[in-house]
Formats: sequence, C-alpha cells, structure tokens
Amino acid sequence: MFRGPRDYCKLDLKEFGGHKDEVNSVAFSPDFQIMITGCDDERVRVFNTSTGKQVCKLKGHTGAVKSVCISPNSKTFASGSYDKTVRIWRMSDGELLHVLQGHTKSVEIVVYSSDSSKLCSGSWDRTAILWDVQKGFLLKVFQGHDNLVQSVAFSSNGFYLATGSWDFTVRLWTIGGTEGKDSVAVLKGHSGNVHAVAFSKDGMLASGSWDRTVKLWNPRSKKLIHTLVGHEGWVQALSFSNDGIYLASASDDDTIRVWDVVTGSCIKVLEGQTDTVQHCAFTPGGALVASGAAGITLALT
Repeated sequence: MFRGPRDYCKLDLKEFGGHKDEVNSVAFSPDFQIMITGCDDERVRVFNTSTGKQVCKLKGHTGAVKSVCISPNSKTFASGSYDKTVRIWRMSDGELLHVLQGHTKSVEIVVYSSDSSKLCSGSWDRTAILWDVQKGFLLKVFQGHDNLVQSVAFSSNGFYLATGSWDFTVRLWTIGGTEGKDSVAVLKGHSGNVHAVAFSKDGMLASGSWDRTVKLWNPRSKKLIHTLVGHEGWVQALSFSNDGIYLASASDDDTIRVWDVVTGSCIKVLEGQTDTVQHCAFTPGGALVASGAAGITLALT
C-alpha cells in the first residue's frame, strides 16, 4: 500500500564524493540502485546507492554536464552538456553509443520517453529536439519558445511533450506530427522562469517556477486546475506519486512540499534536508527520494 506523506521522516543521508566541481544534475534508476551525476568538471559519474561507491567515471564531454537521465528500461542513460551535444551511454558497461548533434547552444535538460525509445533535449538555443535513442537520429525540432528551454516531460501515453521555458510559459506539443510547429497549446500564468514540468500517469501536468509556485493543468482542456502556493524560494523539481494522488515539489527554500492533487492543499512540509534540492522522486513503494547539490542524496520514507 502507498505510504501516506504525513508519515514521512528523514531516514538516511549519504554523501557521494569524487566530483571536482559543482554537481548540476542527478538521476536515479527506476529501482533506485544506481545514481548518475553530471558536473561542471565535464564528467559523468555512476554510483551504487546501496554501497555509496563510484562504479565508473565517464569522459567525453568538453563542457560542463548540465543534465543526466536514465532510461525507464535501465538499458541506457543520457547526458547533455554545455558543449552543445547529447551523449547516450550503455548502462551495463558505460560504453558511448551515440553523440547527438543538433543544438547550437548549451543543452540544459535531457529526458527519456516512458517506453525508452525516444529522448528529448532542451537548450539555450530556445528549442527542444526529439531523438531516436536506438539509431541516434534527430526526429523533430520543436520551436516557439522565446528563451531557454529548461525542462521537458513526456506524458505516459507518449502523446504529449511538455516544455518549460524561461519565457515563463509551458508549451504542449504532439509527438506524432511531422513538424515541430504543431503546438497543442501555450500555457500561460507563471510570472517567472519555468524550471520543472512533470506528468502524472493519468495525464495531469504540473509546472514549477521561479515565481515560487506550482501549477496543475489539464492537458486535454488546457485549463489551469490549481496554483499551489507556499514555497519561499524557486521551485527546482517536481514528482508525482505513482498513483497520481500526491505531488512533491522541491525548492531552494530548503523544503520539499507534498501536495494533495485533488484539493491543491499542502499536506506535508519536509524541512532542512539539503542545501539545494535538485531532484525528487517517488519510489514504487511510496517512499520519497531527494537529492541535492555536491552529490548529496537524501532518502525519505
């Protein structure tokens, strides 16, 4: 049974060292046994979360690694860099499979589709690019944002792609079309950079912004459902629980808030966990895992 957020408490705190500069991104495998980090030192590192030991260190990028992500099937992982490229690596041995070139400025975010067949990257060049993971081909360029594309999320049914930008908007795109201009909608309402977007398994969309709010949207009607207010700092990360009932939001106000999606009320505030939470995610069993700067990871249950 899914745990209730009111029962969460600090369970374990581990620090993963090795990087020589600021850690920009953290990603966990679906079973949370593997953690991958990307850093300003141009390296990607793979850790075993149980032992805390580094599995491997990967070289190849010639600029800061801004984002990392692991495929849902755990067969590959990806990294996006200031060097304008996306790299796809094999999970089993860290072998480089593809170097994806197409962006003209720094790549800030990389995200896999739920079936692991596609990858989307967002960039300072104001575009998002859809890639074929197996072949390493560029499938589509999504254009329309007026500033950096900071966040990307696929809907679980693979129909929608959401992009959040420093132009204060969220855009919804259809993935099945042949042109990047077939935007479904431009969702407006934030008064700051949109730093995080996430879909629930039943299709609800959430966006988190530097305006310190989280917004819940219905992608089908393109309507705003709730504006979640309470954070005192920029919202950095979002995650829906597997049953779609709860939403976790992480902020640089040093808190994680858990929200009831139906009512829009905050039902738990987790304070003083890390200096800056960069990632939060619900485990299949209902625990909440959060990670912060400098490779520090915190498990909550």
